[in-house]
Formats: sequence, C-alpha cells, structure tokens
Amino acid sequence: MTVNLADFPVGPAIAVSDMERARGFYEGKLGLTGAESPDGGRDYQCGEGTSIHVFPSPAFTGPTGATLLGWGVDDLAAAVDDLTSRGVAFERYDEGDFKTDEKGILDGAVAWMKDPDGNLISLNQR
Repeated sequence: MTVNLADFPVGPAIAVSDMERARGFYEGKLGLTGAESPDGGRDYQCGEGTSIHVFPSPAFTGPTGATLLGWGVDDLAAAVDDLTSRGVAFERYDEGDFKTDEKGILDGAVAWMKDPDGNLISLNQR
C-alpha cells in the first residue's frame, strides 16, 4: 500500500510547559474553543477544517525562532487591532529591510506574536 500524505489533513502540534497558562492565551486571548485530548492537551478547531493541538511537554518547549503556525486572515490590520485590545503583544522588528510598523505588521502582509512559551505564531493577510 502506498500512502500519499497529501490526501490527509495536517495541523500543527505545539508543546507548552503549562497547560493552564496556555489555555489562558489560546482560549482567553485568542478566543479559540478547545476540547480535551487524551494526552492532557487541547484540540482547537479552526477554519476550513484545520486544527491546532496544544499539549503539555515541559521538556520540549521554548522558542525555536521559526514560525510554528499562522492564520490567514481577511483584514490583517483589524485582526491585529482586535487581538491587541485583548492583551496580545505583537513582535516588533527593525533589522535592515525587515521592519514592522508601529502595530507589528511587516509590509502589510504579516504580524507575529508569541504564546507564553515563546512559540512564534503569525497572522497573514490573505
């Protein structure tokens, strides 16, 4: 049997050190609704049949420097404003041509935030 992974759904799995703190961010600030999973984590359903799995794994958390997941949104500036009003802090970059504006948006196309463990998450203009 040949398995073609392109035929199956895929979604990010994010390790966190403290599930209650993670829930405060993913549910309280980002507004996601989660369901318990067998590993003690939470599954968050998102648009177009996608999902995020957040699970406790204190030994394997921490920032990688890479973006772990990103949402494509219809109005990036409005999404950043809304999440900022809920207490989400967006990253600011000022490195050569890689400069975000005062809201944390790069070239009107992408903005980054971090979860409580420093996992980098983006919002992207669709």
